Amino acid sequence: MPVSLLLFFLIVVALPLVGAFSIAGFQRWLQHKEKMGSLIANQTAEKAAQYAAHVERLEARVRVLEKIATDGGIHTATQIEALRDQARIEGGDKVQ
Repeated sequence: MPVSLLLFFLIVVALPLVGAFSIAGFQRWLQHKEKMGSLIANQTAEKAAQYAAHVERLEARVRVLEKIATDGGIHTATQIEALRDQARIEGGDKVQ
């Protein structure tokens, strides 16, 4: 009879307790994974936005270089000098 009592205890008490603790642990692990996934997604989105802004600036510079390369030489030299003059005026230097 003591074996059947032990078996009864295992089935009725111990097995549900082990199952409940296992489920609770799994739920905490799952919440942790979801939070980590959310944080990684936010970091990735932020980096993507930074890279997009950087690429946009580079594309603008390339457009300027393409324009310089395809324009006539005299016109390009005039534009470069005008940009230099503008930089001097904005910087507070005297134009000579």
